Amino acid sequence: MARLTRRHRTFGAGALAVTVSLAGTLAARAQAPSPAAATGLSAEDDHRRLLDLLHIKELRPGADGRNPQAPNAANYDEARANPFPRLPDPLVSKSGRPVTTADAWWKQRRPEIVEDFDREIYGRVPRTVPSVRWQVLTVEQGRNGASATMTRRLVGHAEAAGAPAIAVDIDMTLVTPAAAKGRVPVIVQFTFPGTFPGLPPEPTPTWQQQLLAKGWGYAILLPTTVQADNGAGLAQGIIGLANRGRPRALDDWGALRAWAWGASRALDYLETDAAVDAKRVGIAGLSRYGKAALVTMAYDQRFAVGLIGSSGEGGAKLHRRNFGELVENLAGSGEYHWMAGNFLKYAGPLTAADLPVDAHELIALCAPRPVFVSCGSPTVEGQWVDARGMFMATVAAGPVYRLLGRRDLGTAEMPPLEHGLLEGALAFRQHAAGHTIGPNWPFFISWAERFLAPGAQTARAE
Repeated sequence: MARLTRRHRTFGAGALAVTVSLAGTLAARAQAPSPAAATGLSAEDDHRRLLDLLHIKELRPGADGRNPQAPNAANYDEARANPFPRLPDPLVSKSGRPVTTADAWWKQRRPEIVEDFDREIYGRVPRTVPSVRWQVLTVEQGRNGASATMTRRLVGHAEAAGAPAIAVDIDMTLVTPAAAKGRVPVIVQFTFPGTFPGLPPEPTPTWQQQLLAKGWGYAILLPTTVQADNGAGLAQGIIGLANRGRPRALDDWGALRAWAWGASRALDYLETDAAVDAKRVGIAGLSRYGKAALVTMAYDQRFAVGLIGSSGEGGAKLHRRNFGELVENLAGSGEYHWMAGNFLKYAGPLTAADLPVDAHELIALCAPRPVFVSCGSPTVEGQWVDARGMFMATVAAGPVYRLLGRRDLGTAEMPPLEHGLLEGALAFRQHAAGHTIGPNWPFFISWAERFLAPGAQTARAE
């Protein structure tokens, strides 16, 4: 039986004590609108507001992945998949000069790429974004499978003067091996709230049990406690709090960047926890949270390794691919909140070919830190996420990894199902199951162990 050993430890000056009962309300708060949401715009109205700011009357429809007879049916024909010109070169500056040294990458080219992603795709984090104060609500001894564990339930409070009706309480659970002799690596995973329809059951042993058996820990972060996953929620969450409930500007951050910000604040806490080796913390996610995990890796160089599961469009898939989900899908009223407002214009007067950057450059922003791109079978998971488009982006990020002294995938030929490319700091594996990371966890752990071993160099080295 689990034993309560400590309560209410607070991180951050002036924080108030929080009752243990708060822990039971966090997941519900992730789904329930705050008072600010009641007065905010609907997703459709806010979407229309952004289109008006961009002087766009109508967007192209997204791909229909359900009806193959629809006029806008998703394309799954490789002969029609690559209609656009070649990709932007991550190693050619905006002035047209080749980038041939690590120093030029860090000081010139990388900031250019970051600026393009900030302005046109994921949006900018405000300079006035509130800080987060972490509190440990409970610490319990227990077991997960064969491993004795120490579990910390945490809440991170973000507060801003002038916005008392907007509550942001970030939900995270940290689990480490109880018998650990020192600080351990930790993998932070973005997790869907409750049960998410369509996800296959977890294999046994679970990914958590596999990490514990390796002597590592894990943290479960609930992204919807950082930012709601809908357009109406933009008046609440950390985006609403930073904006005092006002609508976003065209280059303001969307939910993907907000979730990544939440992961960075989680790492802030992990840097203070004596059980965690904060230089050996990874980030993982599936589907929309695979997108968020890749954005996290790209923007926060403290994360040592990333597991990017079936992230598709807006994640590791090339925007310039006419295959499966498209830019137009992410620009619609159902998903636009993930992105900056400026992104919508690439589904209107402009196209994906007009984007100044593409997904291979998002992966390149992670260099030289290791990234494992995971996906499922095209016949089980389906082709919506475009496994080949994600593979192509990983290949195209390779020159930056090589420039910084790391091995890339080593080939431009996509491997067969269940055959991984796992020798370099870039890794790719397509398993035979569906929309899950599950079958790839053992391969990820074995691959990541090389980089997370004590003394291994995974972080940025300018």
